Amino acid sequence: MEEFVVYILYSEKFNKNYTGYTSNLIERFKSHNLLGTKEYTLKFRPWKVIHVEFFNSKSEAIKREKYLKTGIGREFIKNLILNI
Repeated sequence: MEEFVVYILYSEKFNKNYTGYTSNLIERFKSHNLLGTKEYTLKFRPWKVIHVEFFNSKSEAIKREKYLKTGIGREFIKNLILNI
């Protein structure tokens, strides 16, 4: 059974965050920090993972990712960053 991860990255250098989902966090993190050449995250390297949540289905992960991009979700992320 495939597992999906919703993750939040944070760039201390630029005070930026990024929320996404994947079925392979390690490879996705490498892509954000090392391999990617034309993504939004390229401009704000280095990133660190500050939060992960695990889901059994892609649809659940997408739903949570979308929630974290709402006003309430952004407040949740802001509080995570304040407590780093």
